[in-house]
Amino acid sequence: MTTSTTHEAPVHWHPGNYTRVPYAVFQRSDILSAEQARVFEGPVWNYLGLEAEVPLPGDFKTTFAGSMPVVLSRDTDGEIYAFENRCAHRGALICLEDFGNATEHSCVYHAWRYDLQGNLRGVAFEKGVNGKGGMPDTFCREDHGPRKLRTTVFCGLVFASLHDDVPPLEEYLGDAVCSRMERVLFKPVEIIGRFTQTLPNNWKLYAENVRDTYHASLLHTFFATFGITRLTQEGGVSISEEGGNHASATLARMVDGMDNAYTQQAIRSENQDLTLGDMSMLKTVDEIGDGVILQILSVFPGFVLQQIHNCIAVRQILPTGVASTDLNWTYLGYADDSREMRLLRLKQANLVGPGGYVSMEDGAVGGFVQRGIAAAGSLDSVMELGGDGTQSQDFRATEASIRGFWRAYRHLMER
Repeated sequence: MTTSTTHEAPVHWHPGNYTRVPYAVFQRSDILSAEQARVFEGPVWNYLGLEAEVPLPGDFKTTFAGSMPVVLSRDTDGEIYAFENRCAHRGALICLEDFGNATEHSCVYHAWRYDLQGNLRGVAFEKGVNGKGGMPDTFCREDHGPRKLRTTVFCGLVFASLHDDVPPLEEYLGDAVCSRMERVLFKPVEIIGRFTQTLPNNWKLYAENVRDTYHASLLHTFFATFGITRLTQEGGVSISEEGGNHASATLARMVDGMDNAYTQQAIRSENQDLTLGDMSMLKTVDEIGDGVILQILSVFPGFVLQQIHNCIAVRQILPTGVASTDLNWTYLGYADDSREMRLLRLKQANLVGPGGYVSMEDGAVGGFVQRGIAAAGSLDSVMELGGDGTQSQDFRATEASIRGFWRAYRHLMER
């Protein structure tokens, strides 16, 4: 089976087999262009932000759907709207700020004005000057404007789509992923921090990474040394029917008889030289009440929700080039947090991010892959851990959720 592209030879995929991924898909600009049209502008739900980021009428946020710049805004009717951040006149950005509040939006280039839903409301000198110039009588504002996205909200998260045929969001997510999302976002949240991390790799390598339960206790020495997660702890992976969405969970309990599994296989599992000056960072409060100490959830194509101990965050994966990705992090607390819980969340925020005790390595390892495959465009990766399927499993020594991502990806790219 092949994925056709415009400028180069088709990429060869193994028919019906999701255990092999051609390295070429991480290397080619024509594939990145096709992804924008078929994936990000296709029948998917793109994560744009949180309701909490635009709480008041007139509040807006600028974001992206893939490479498409988008304005997310709340109108005076209380509803949230999204439209392409592109003036219908000559293509300039309409909004330049990351966040703000406005009664309308005006393009800085030629002052074309738009309402909070993205409708064109004013054209500078539309009737000309002193009866001369201006737009023709046939010009109709309603016929011009940026593209609008359908928006929907679930658990305080705003998703949007440019496609008419995308199923309702809860159907798109699947029951298992919906319930795991509701598990974490079960009450109002507040934003307690945000930043953007630049990754030196293709966006799909990070999409693989967050679905990869296999690497966590092998790559992240901090995880294993301080007992945050190991594959020998109880847990499992829930995967949506079409494969693209997943949630993995880790419990504190060890699988019976597996205490010495890492040592028996001579796997580096901890570093006795590592210490923490403030061990309170590793305190865990079971505020949800189910014993899950770590959950990573993803929504195809580019959304991630994490709960690592009491550190809650959402991540947005955005391609910025063939070998570059922006990762937008937003840290969350619950609106009713006590002072002590908020302090604990802020401490545990040091676990993740570009300098995080845990995920610092994730910011580097994608680049290692991007560099490692530089001359391997005709070869494939191998993902057979846990079999060849994309179904949910009651263990985490598996690559089923990564295979699920590629199943959803191929469905769109091979249409």
